[in-house]
Amino acid sequence: MPVTLSERAATHVKNFLNKRGKGLGLKLGVRTSGCSGMAYKLEFVDAEDPEDVKFDSHGVTVYIDPKSLSYLEGTELDFVREGLNEGFKFNNPNVKSQCGCGESFNV
Repeated sequence: MPVTLSERAATHVKNFLNKRGKGLGLKLGVRTSGCSGMAYKLEFVDAEDPEDVKFDSHGVTVYIDPKSLSYLEGTELDFVREGLNEGFKFNNPNVKSQCGCGESFNV
């Protein structure tokens, strides 16, 4: 299953890449962290890693390292504004539970 961006998230990433003046896309992954076991990581890609899996979503290339793919399959990355706060939100169908602060999750 592909990993996708919402239109809002894709627009935000495109705008940020334009301001940065470089970048091929966005890399998503997971790392061991937090009280629930795993946390998301996001970074901009300036050089392709041939091992990464690539998806295109609303004109943005999304890169996933092979170890993270099974945790992220079917995930949609959205960009939300809630009151004065804004940021990326992972809509991940694989999550079984997450910590109270929302920073880490368990599959």
